[in-house]
Amino acid sequence: MRLLLVLMIALASCLAVPNVQAEIQPNNPFPRVKMVTSMGDIVVELNRLKAPLTVANFLQYVEIGSYNNTVFHRIIPDFVVQGGGFDADFNLKPERPAIANEAGNGMSNVRGTIAMARSNDPHSATRQFYFNVNDNVSLDPSSKRWGYAVFGWVVEGETVLQQMTELETTAYHELTGYPDVPVNPPLLIRIDVLPAQ
Repeated sequence: MRLLLVLMIALASCLAVPNVQAEIQPNNPFPRVKMVTSMGDIVVELNRLKAPLTVANFLQYVEIGSYNNTVFHRIIPDFVVQGGGFDADFNLKPERPAIANEAGNGMSNVRGTIAMARSNDPHSATRQFYFNVNDNVSLDPSSKRWGYAVFGWVVEGETVLQQMTELETTAYHELTGYPDVPVNPPLLIRIDVLPAQ
């Protein structure tokens, strides 16, 4: 029984994303990352002042390379390009614990911003993110809903996102059961943290 418990703990530790303690560029309120994709590069400036928990969570995934070789699995023209959750074979990637929703930070889901994807539970965001490819203020918080937390904006490569929105998508994806999955999903090859400016 004890051996079984040890094996279960070891398995759980292999499946979980490690908790990285050291903060990337701790004195830089606006760290930048470059997403190297199969369709071109996207440079994103993160806002640590407005979304400290979200940025720290995102950068921990970046630091351990957990976004490497994932796909953009949901693309809806004039709405969003979403990724960060599945590998190229549509296996779910390991997740850290969910984070508190920072949607009330004053940043709006306007075109060119990056935000956290989540389920109906407002505090369920883990690793998936999306880019707004339109002004999606309906995703902002209001007196009746939590909204979705914006944590940065695209400073280079918005044309890459626009090109992604022109890809053919499926009405029903066999492996996930989702609609709006690209027939040939763009690959997020890696994310590089850029030197502080």
